[in-house]
Amino acid sequence: MSEVADCYLALEDGTVFRGEAVGAEGIAFGEAVFTTAMTGYQETVTDPSYAEQLVCFTAPMIGNYGVSASRSESAGAHAKAVLMREARGPEWTAWLAERGIVGITGIDTRSLVLRLRDAGAMRAVAVAGDLGEEEALAAVHAQPRMDGRSLVAQVSTKEQYLFSNHSGEARVTVAVVDYGCKRSILRRLAAAGARVEVYPYTTGADELAEHDAVVLSNGPGDPEPLREEVRTVEELLGRVPILGICLGHQLLGLATGHDTFKLPFGHRGANHPVLERTTGRVLVTSQNHGFAVAPTDAREATHVSLYDGTVEGFDFPELRARSAQFHPEAGPGPHDGWPILERWLDEVKCAS
Repeated sequence: MSEVADCYLALEDGTVFRGEAVGAEGIAFGEAVFTTAMTGYQETVTDPSYAEQLVCFTAPMIGNYGVSASRSESAGAHAKAVLMREARGPEWTAWLAERGIVGITGIDTRSLVLRLRDAGAMRAVAVAGDLGEEEALAAVHAQPRMDGRSLVAQVSTKEQYLFSNHSGEARVTVAVVDYGCKRSILRRLAAAGARVEVYPYTTGADELAEHDAVVLSNGPGDPEPLREEVRTVEELLGRVPILGICLGHQLLGLATGHDTFKLPFGHRGANHPVLERTTGRVLVTSQNHGFAVAPTDAREATHVSLYDGTVEGFDFPELRARSAQFHPEAGPGPHDGWPILERWLDEVKCAS
């Protein structure tokens, strides 16, 4: 890209971090967050759960193994900006520019992450263009907070589509409700032998219940404003096997009387420890969420975060529903959670 007049990140508390523009020229507003994952930068940027966010990578070098179409988690980019200590490789920076993503390298990411960890995720603006700091900060304060924001409408599919039918050999058909679904989830369901059909977030319970099972996908934003979506989950309970992932887990929690809240700075990375209560085993998991289900001693809470005790998994046998706050498809990330998805699908096959 051409040389820009100024390049910086401004947080709503007035803190400014300067760097060098390496992506698209422009001005990107959003919530400043950080991820501790060592790999998966392309997957992160294309994950719909990062909608309306400016993502800081704690790993010091980003872009060093290039890009590939097979790594994208959706058809487009969803993060508004990428903040890096050192951007590596022309393929990566060109990829950012082509997709209109503001990229800033040379940021003091250690200081930025400490700031976000201490003060919490904040509204911010990434500037790669002609915009003064005072004007930028005034514009940041005019932006909506993430609390109370429903974002699924801007990332969900507009129409139902068939992802995979295994040439007609699949034993079960799974309806995936797309709140911002990652392709990795669809690929793992298909690889496990399911016919995978993807539906818009507005699809009603009766239509979804016609399938052998339903997956409530991941997605961005606050779960509490999604009242119609919660009502749909309530109407599905007991009628068809349900698996909730990330936002889908939070919707299941709300549908069963649990509370959700906004985390101070979220859980984002591929190294988050989760306790599996029934076995005492600790799973190392991939996570990406800014909201969580509040801690509870309820028996149905099968997994808990070892960082803060928030609920990381549910199992409601009588309601035929279970969930995981973390990403069992691990795209990318450690594979400790892989068996959750396969075991659930095997149970669905046996019950069909």
